[in-house]
Amino acid sequence: METTVADLLAAAARAEPSKIALSEAATGRTVTWAALDDLADRVAHGLQTAGMIAGYRVMIAVTNRIEFVATYLGVLRARMVAVPINPRSATGEVVRMLVDSGSRMVLADGTTIGTVRGAVAGVNAALAGSENDGVRPRIVSVGTTLEPGERSWDHLVMETGADLPGETDPESLAVLLYTSGTSGRPRAAMLSHRALSANIEQAAAVVPPMINGRDVVLGVLPLFHVYGLNAVLGQVLRQHARMVLVDGFDPEGSLDIIEDEAISVLPVAPPVFAYWMQLSSIEDRFGPVRTILSGSAPLAPELTEAFSARTGLEIQQGYGLTEAAPVVTSTQCSAESDPRSVGAPLPGIEVRLVDEAGGRPEDDDPGEIHIRGPNLFSGYWPDGADGPDAEGWWATGDVGYLSAAGDLFLVDRLKELVIVSGFNVYPSEVEDVITELADVAGAAVIGVDDPETGEAVVAYVKPVGEVDPDELAARVSAHCAGRLASFKRPSVVNVVEALPMTGTGKVAKGLLRATERRRALGLLE
Repeated sequence: METTVADLLAAAARAEPSKIALSEAATGRTVTWAALDDLADRVAHGLQTAGMIAGYRVMIAVTNRIEFVATYLGVLRARMVAVPINPRSATGEVVRMLVDSGSRMVLADGTTIGTVRGAVAGVNAALAGSENDGVRPRIVSVGTTLEPGERSWDHLVMETGADLPGETDPESLAVLLYTSGTSGRPRAAMLSHRALSANIEQAAAVVPPMINGRDVVLGVLPLFHVYGLNAVLGQVLRQHARMVLVDGFDPEGSLDIIEDEAISVLPVAPPVFAYWMQLSSIEDRFGPVRTILSGSAPLAPELTEAFSARTGLEIQQGYGLTEAAPVVTSTQCSAESDPRSVGAPLPGIEVRLVDEAGGRPEDDDPGEIHIRGPNLFSGYWPDGADGPDAEGWWATGDVGYLSAAGDLFLVDRLKELVIVSGFNVYPSEVEDVITELADVAGAAVIGVDDPETGEAVVAYVKPVGEVDPDELAARVSAHCAGRLASFKRPSVVNVVEALPMTGTGKVAKGLLRATERRRALGLLE
């Protein structure tokens, strides 16, 4: 039996060597299962030849393309640890993740090479000025002109023939994915080979299958995100389906790809439905599609019903978290259809609700969602902190209730997470960046409803002394543009004389959210 994600690739190459595994919508490039298996082998050999050994971290700062998949699988095959990151990350974010993960090698393509070079230079400069003999990352460049000291992709994959490591311990670390967990600054969730494989098998046990071997799957979800990486790519590997890789979402262009490539499965994030609904004649554009899968953020029931009414297609929703690798529930597991629900647990996953006293909520009261299963992570990097408890349960920080039939309904989040286009934004991270400015005395970041992205980031800023509000707001926006990925940047910066405080000295963000709701209703100027 295949025990790792890389084993699934080898099995696909043995079973259907000449079948196309991946294609790129933008370039037309394709790769068969046999060719992808060979390419992953070459990546593993190339990493070994470069002096990398089992357990070393390899950062992947690459867009949705064949090289991402081959690198990811090659890293796992070499028993190293993959660290996929958002290709749109700002330089400062990459510096922090490089230092935190201790990555010894970074792969970058034309989209990311400038940022990666700047980040690596920043790490090296910091190490040069200290007594700490830390890790100095090396760069592998995919399809760009090399600078001194860099290695090319072609050079990396020219190696072959050496022995690769033997059997992999299922509990060994496979992937680090940056997420905040239940609070605070982003931390890396430690996903073992066991966790990744378990969730792939749990999803594969759903009847009818989310993805089968005859499917052509749209690969528009970013592969650095656990949804695209394990929920989608994992099933493609498991079922020997074909995946069409797309870098970035374009409403009209995505419909063209669906028709041209005869896409049958659409795994997408909730914001895409609002974009599609703005287009005319979408009723005739989903002909090849048999299944639409939505996850990573809640989807409004009204939008679900409106989309289904226009297209005749039902949206299958799910609930998941990075720490669960990621899928926890799916409406495909539900006994009854309800557009407000995120479905019932996948086979092998347990869900329970816990009240504030640690007991079971009374009657139909909501409670914090706790989950248990072999798909759970091993805690946060580097010491496994805040992982599942001794009995295997992990508190998600989300609040919900269960129907009599066992379906989960999300109510709220204990954490102050903001979800923009399906991507997590942690207010504390944005607040830390804003308060780096000397003339900012305090900052509070909240999420507000947005018709296109689900939520948007709004910042409230308290200045030091008297300042021109418009000028300070502009400086805050410019500073965030240089320090944060675009989806994390505040769409609005409000400069206020004081931030509302609670009796315990914390910012009363509930009052700020209430202010934004009144503003949205036109009750404020």
